[in-house]
Amino acid sequence: MSQTDNPLLKPFDLAPFSKVKNKHFLPAFIQLIAEARTEIEAIANNSETPTFENTIEAMEFSGNQLDRVSSLFFNLNSAETNDEIQQIAQEVSPLLTEFGNDVTLNPALFKRVKAVYETKDSLELSPEQITLLDNSYKGFSRNGANLNDSDKEKLREIDNKLSKIKLTYGENILAETNGYELYLQNEEDLAGLPDGTKEAAAQAAKAKGEEGWLFTLHYPSYGPFMKYADNRELRQKLSVAYGLRGFQENEYNNENNVLEIANLRHQRANLLGYDTHANFVLEERMAMSPTKVNSFLNEMLEKAKPFAQKEFDTLAEFAKELDGIEELQKWDSSYYAEKLRKKLFNLDDEKLKPYFKLENVIEGAFAVANKLFGLTFSKVTDIDKYHSEVETYEVYDAKNELVSIFYGDYFPRPGKRNGAWMTSFKSQQINNDKNERPHISNVCNFTKPTATKPSLLTFDEVTTLFHEFGHGLHGMLANTTYPSLSGTSVFWDFVELPSQVLENWCYEKECLDLFAKHYETGETIPMEYVEKIKESSTFMEGLATLRQVSFGLLDMSWHGQNPEGIKDVKFHERKTFDKTAFTPDVAENCMSVAFSHIFNGGYSSGYYSYKWAEVLDADAFAFFKEKGIFDRETGMSFATSILSKGGTEHPMKLYKRFRGQEPNPDALLERAGLVESN
Repeated sequence: MSQTDNPLLKPFDLAPFSKVKNKHFLPAFIQLIAEARTEIEAIANNSETPTFENTIEAMEFSGNQLDRVSSLFFNLNSAETNDEIQQIAQEVSPLLTEFGNDVTLNPALFKRVKAVYETKDSLELSPEQITLLDNSYKGFSRNGANLNDSDKEKLREIDNKLSKIKLTYGENILAETNGYELYLQNEEDLAGLPDGTKEAAAQAAKAKGEEGWLFTLHYPSYGPFMKYADNRELRQKLSVAYGLRGFQENEYNNENNVLEIANLRHQRANLLGYDTHANFVLEERMAMSPTKVNSFLNEMLEKAKPFAQKEFDTLAEFAKELDGIEELQKWDSSYYAEKLRKKLFNLDDEKLKPYFKLENVIEGAFAVANKLFGLTFSKVTDIDKYHSEVETYEVYDAKNELVSIFYGDYFPRPGKRNGAWMTSFKSQQINNDKNERPHISNVCNFTKPTATKPSLLTFDEVTTLFHEFGHGLHGMLANTTYPSLSGTSVFWDFVELPSQVLENWCYEKECLDLFAKHYETGETIPMEYVEKIKESSTFMEGLATLRQVSFGLLDMSWHGQNPEGIKDVKFHERKTFDKTAFTPDVAENCMSVAFSHIFNGGYSSGYYSYKWAEVLDADAFAFFKEKGIFDRETGMSFATSILSKGGTEHPMKLYKRFRGQEPNPDALLERAGLVESN
């Protein structure tokens, strides 16, 4: 295939989705890797004295087209995949891993980087340039540049294996999620379910050419069923099916993949001179060490557990009184918590959902961005996209200058993995005196519109949308010189601050009044509902905190010690959950085999960062409350001190520049209601 026939081999600004066919990817990767390799060789073999410009900057801006194509391809593999794309991913990932290793294990290149690094004190570099230089040197030293030839080969072998196994792990979960279908024919089995959920299930069955109602393991179907379905046996059936993903005796079993990933990561860390994978990862995090992470998690556990125990006892007593349940099970928690919440606060999602039409919530997020940061979102229809459901926007600042392109993809599909995430199709950077603006995407899995109703969100989904939009703003408002320091390219225990802080606005009347309007009458959400949302915001917060802590501890149990002795994934997991579990263990279920965040995403040794960032976001929002939640000066300070800076400086420096002080953990405990009242 010639270059002229392959759209991926021509420079492009907007991703040319409609022109790209699957057959284009592999040839493009092969050619672009070869071109990037030539660029790297030219830098490594440059006869001139190594300088920041001819070595560090030259490396930073090399392989730009390869980066663009990689972003496009791997984003499709997450949001619009198929068997062919997954097969290409299995072929391409080792090629990219090999190229990455060829760069970091290139002795001539490292020699030049080291020469610049050793003279950095005599160079007049900006803080951003110093960070790039430090990161460049660490990128080599932390990835094997100082190893002997034999160990370098071992590292290559480990990285190659890891790239393939992680892909297989993710594909297995997607296959198991897509493969399960629960068809119900008897309307009595739908008792308790909201009309919208029933209608969506009927529509799903009809789309498959079947009668009745179809429920799946995709969250917009699974979540409401677990929360509302009166039929306990069916809740159990669906819950067990969800927990069985990757844990069945079939081709999609992930147990060996978990063990292999954990052991390969440990071997890799040892090879590089670190005690554990967590030691390796946390060297580049705010937390810095496994000891500090475990201390943080155990402190949260100690503070939250008494509250969680009371909440669980209350829930168990309520379930016994209501339905004679002798022992609360995993598939009961969400159901009875929702019933108790409704009783205590006279509030349920079905009352709220009519006020949260998806399009209105999106406009609400845009309105918040406008008030805080002066941004305007203009919907456009002439931007190429990868699926008809994707919506596209041009984003402008207060000076009417283009800030970003924004893609919104909100509904589940068979080719889209579960969950919600932010990603980018083009990084922001300043190259050849031109500020290249970013192309940012939010991908979610919300309930689809039905024949009679638009997409109406639960309050949890509203906060999810704001959360991902917070990540999106971090990407959109990026304003750095170097792409590797731009936007969300920050320490992983800092990356959740912009997303989690934005969730706070969802609880404020001043914000809800902007968008929470009844989809039929246009009535603004009643004040009593807003008060109840705020009152119920700490409902079951002890259990919610313990749940997050338990996931962080599970992550550290896999990555913060030598996993060689672990032979049984389920046994290890159960032992780890002993301190945090309240409901009995389900023998058929295992979480590790479907814990994508840590085994297929970027959160290995980093799941604690959700709670860590909550300390930051509670403290930051306390500052917004003090100044006024829509105070433009505070908003612009957050944008210029944190959002625009990416990873150019240490995050605590950026945070203190905005806040004037280090974060106060008490703000989180108070917000969560985890402080004993006098």
